[in-house]
Amino acid sequence: MAAEHVTITVRLIRSFEHRNFRPVVYHGVHLDQTVKEFIVFLKKDKLKIIHQAHKSKTNELVLSLEDDDRLLLKEDCTLKAAGIASETEIAFFCEEDYEKYKANPISSW
Repeated sequence: MAAEHVTITVRLIRSFEHRNFRPVVYHGVHLDQTVKEFIVFLKKDKLKIIHQAHKSKTNELVLSLEDDDRLLLKEDCTLKAAGIASETEIAFFCEEDYEKYKANPISSW
């Protein structure tokens, strides 16, 4: 059976406080790779699902601070088992920055 390839958007978050991020689209992503393998590909830190095609979106401009237990991707899961499908948008960020922002979610504009 051939590996499933999808297109996903990764939101590279530079700053939660200043709402500074850059979306990057990746084509041909193998869903059979683990989240850890994809993180190594992206370089480092955490991934969380932001939006999946045909599902509702959050009102938070950068990243929802809720449902971490369901939406933070576990490194030992495959992307497919983690709920990644074509046109899924995920965030890639420094976990320490996320935890600081989550503890005190104040934005600076």
